[in-house]
Amino acid sequence: MMNKKSIKPLADRILVQPLEAETKTASGIIIPDSAKEKPQKGNVVAVGPGTKENPVTVKVGDTVLYGKYSGTELKLENIDYLIMRESDILAIV
Repeated sequence: MMNKKSIKPLADRILVQPLEAETKTASGIIIPDSAKEKPQKGNVVAVGPGTKENPVTVKVGDTVLYGKYSGTELKLENIDYLIMRESDILAIV
């Protein structure tokens, strides 16, 4: 996890740490890096305070599903994160 003081999302934005892409299929075939799907699942690391119209419903620690091209990628202390609006989140799992 990261230092919570280093990034504080504004409004209805959420900071997500993507989970690793699958490296093996269900049948045991190893997937090379070039063929891996972009992960669409991640853990919520920080949440903004929301707005009057859009209160934030996810919380830190939730595992969420998001669209394939959602969010803006950023790297902090050698860890990849995505920052996105809560509306980009499809579901909590």
